[in-house]
Amino acid sequence: MEPEQIKFRSDLKLTVFYHGEFGERFIANLMNYRNSCPSYGACGIDGCVQCKENVYSFSRNITATFGMIDPANIPDFIEEPDDFLPKEMPRADIAVAINLHPDILISLPERLSELGYRAYIIPVEEPRWCSAGLAKQIKERCSELGIEFSAPKPFCILRESEEHPVINRFIREMGMGYPEFEIDCRRVDGRKKISGVRILRSQPCGCAWYVGIRLRELEFSRIRELWDVVAEAHHSYPCTGSMEKDNEYNETILHIAGYAVRHAVDRAIGYEGDEEVPEHIRHVIYGE
Repeated sequence: MEPEQIKFRSDLKLTVFYHGEFGERFIANLMNYRNSCPSYGACGIDGCVQCKENVYSFSRNITATFGMIDPANIPDFIEEPDDFLPKEMPRADIAVAINLHPDILISLPERLSELGYRAYIIPVEEPRWCSAGLAKQIKERCSELGIEFSAPKPFCILRESEEHPVINRFIREMGMGYPEFEIDCRRVDGRKKISGVRILRSQPCGCAWYVGIRLRELEFSRIRELWDVVAEAHHSYPCTGSMEKDNEYNETILHIAGYAVRHAVDRAIGYEGDEEVPEHIRHVIYGE
């Protein structure tokens, strides 16, 4: 019997500043409107089974979304970053800034502090979105202002931490961050069969829901058969992580996201063998 899917509820308020498709997809996943997933790929309109229907909708949690200017069309140095920010911004608990100019990213904490924001998240789906050095500067400034900060690279490796209790609430209550599954798996004629999948946490883009659909009723003999299905689902959702090698990880961000979802599935089925995660990114995948 398919395990009952848990539902997600929260009273946290979010403001999203974004440029580009990933920001649109994140907002669509938050709102969880009908056909939001197939409109971006995944199952396709005709194949969608509405697996997230009535599970959550955070439309009322979004105080505002601001489509921002493409950072590529802004000079490298901005003398007055406030000129590129909305003149009026609502109060909220968490600000999420996606693919913005570095000078805008580092200037936002001042405005957020004035409006009582408690947390600031900068997802990094492409290396140029926020360098490690810039993230360090922003974190220091946020600390001075009493604002929690996280710059997960990619967004789907966001984990709970004692450093950011409000962001922890976003992860738990909205069910978004490092993916987590509950999978029922049994033996049938010498093979393993997945009889049920429950999503405990999805990537902020919503990919885990599609992976879950692809895993239901799957039969496999070797772990690599399972991995191939997970990888194919992750790519075809599709993952929007960059294929450009990141200097900090010495790996592409898309590959980081792929190893993360595979590890989440491995944990859910109780696999304890070699996951073949490259040594140089194990600290990222395993949270070491």
